[in-house]
Amino acid sequence: MYAISHKSKETIINDIRTHDGKRLHPTTPPRTRALLVGAEVASFSSAWSAEDSLRELALLADTAGLEVVGSIYQRIDQPFPKYFIGPGKVREVAELREQCGAGLVIFDDELSPAQTRNLEEALQVGVLDRTALILDIFAQHARTHEGRLQVELAQYNYMLPRLRRQWSHLERQAGTGGGTSAGGVVGLRGPGETQLEIDRRLIDQRIAWLKEQLADVHRHRELYRQRRKGSGVPVVALVGYTNAGKSTLLNALSGADVLTQDQLFATLDPTTRQVTLPGNHHILLTDTVGFIQKLPTQLVAAFRATLEEINEADLLLHVVDLTHPNAQEHAQTVEKTLEELGVSRKATLTVLNKVDKLEGVAAGEVADLVREMGLPSDVIAVSAQRGWGLDQLGERIVTALSEGMVALKVLIPYQRNDLVSLWHRRGVIDREEYIGEGTHIQGRIPRTLAPQFSQYVD
Repeated sequence: MYAISHKSKETIINDIRTHDGKRLHPTTPPRTRALLVGAEVASFSSAWSAEDSLRELALLADTAGLEVVGSIYQRIDQPFPKYFIGPGKVREVAELREQCGAGLVIFDDELSPAQTRNLEEALQVGVLDRTALILDIFAQHARTHEGRLQVELAQYNYMLPRLRRQWSHLERQAGTGGGTSAGGVVGLRGPGETQLEIDRRLIDQRIAWLKEQLADVHRHRELYRQRRKGSGVPVVALVGYTNAGKSTLLNALSGADVLTQDQLFATLDPTTRQVTLPGNHHILLTDTVGFIQKLPTQLVAAFRATLEEINEADLLLHVVDLTHPNAQEHAQTVEKTLEELGVSRKATLTVLNKVDKLEGVAAGEVADLVREMGLPSDVIAVSAQRGWGLDQLGERIVTALSEGMVALKVLIPYQRNDLVSLWHRRGVIDREEYIGEGTHIQGRIPRTLAPQFSQYVD
C-alpha cells in the first residue's frame, strides 16, 4: 500500500488491468515501523530547517498509517549522486534502522530511481521518498471519480521511470518459440519483448486513457465555469497550507458538512457551497486542496483542472493557522505556490485561523506575529471552530468583492429587463431612472458581468 516503487509483479499488473476505469486498491496492512531520513542541503534555498521538515514528514507518515520509530538528518552542500546523503551517513542509517526495528525508510526529498535502488541495496529494506508518501495519502483520501483519476495519473507518472527496479531480477521473455525480430509479422513483436516492456506499454496506455478522462473533466468544468460566470455569482476560493482549517471555515460559513480532521490532507476533493453574506450578498465558496512544501510536480500536473478553480476565482482567502510553530514557513510556501500557479496578483484576504487557541495573547502581540511573518497588516482573525469573527470576515469579503467591480452607466431597453434584474441581484445601483427608451442605470457591476452590458453603455 505504501510503496508504489515496491509493488510485486502481481500488484503492478492488477493496478494496470482495471475494469470500467476503477482502481483496485490493496488491503490496508498493519502499521509498519518507519525510520525518517532528512537532509539540509546548502544549495537548496528553503526557509525550513531539517528538523521542522522531518516533523512534518512524521505527520505525513502517521496520516499514511505508519508508525514512526526514529529520525536522522545530515547537513550537506549538495546531494550525493549515489545515495542523496553521504555514504558514511548511509551506514549510520543502517545501524539506526536495525536498532529501531524499522521495516521501512522514508526520505524527506524526492529520490531518483537509481538512488532509491542503491539505498535499498545498502539498507536491506524498502525505501520511500516524500513524493511516494504524499501520493499514497492522496490515493487514500480521494473520494470522487475525478480525484481518483488525478491521483492515479500522478502515481503512474511517478512509477514509470522506476519500473526497471521492479524487474531487475527477472529477465524472462514474454513469448515462446523462435519468433521474429522487428521485421517480422506486423502486429507481433515476438519473444523479444520483456516483462518490463510489457508493463511499460500497459502503463503508457493507462496514462493515455487517464489523460482522456481528465480532458473530459476539464471540458465539463469549463462549461460549468461559463454558466457560473453568466449567473454573476462571485467565486471565492479558500487556499492555504494543509490542515490550516479551510474545510472547517467552509462548514462554518456555509453550514456544509465537509470532513474535518486534525491531520494533513484530511480532505482532497474540492467542494463548492453557496454562502449568503451580510447585506444578502451571495457567493460561491470553494475549498481547494491544501498546499505543502516540496509539493510533488506530478500532483501539480495531475490536479490542473482542480487548481484552475483558484485561477478562476474572483477572490482568494488565504487561511493561515496562526498557532502552528511553522506558520511563517506555511504562509511563505502558499505564497510561493500561488506565484508558481500564476495567481499571486489575484485579490487576496489573509485569514488568521484558530485564534481561540491563543490564550493570553494580546492583540498587539498578534500584530507583531503578523509583521514577523511578512503578512499584510489588514488580516482578519477568526476561529472557524468556534465561529468567532465570521461576521467581520463576511463584511470584508463583500468589501473586497465590491472593490473588484467596475463603474458603468447604461441604458437598457425594456425587452432586456433580465439584465436589470441581474444588476439588482449582483451589482450596486447608485442611480436608476425609467425613460422612454428603457432603464437608465448608473452604478457598479462585477467585472465578470460587465461584458453583458457593454453594448448598452450610455
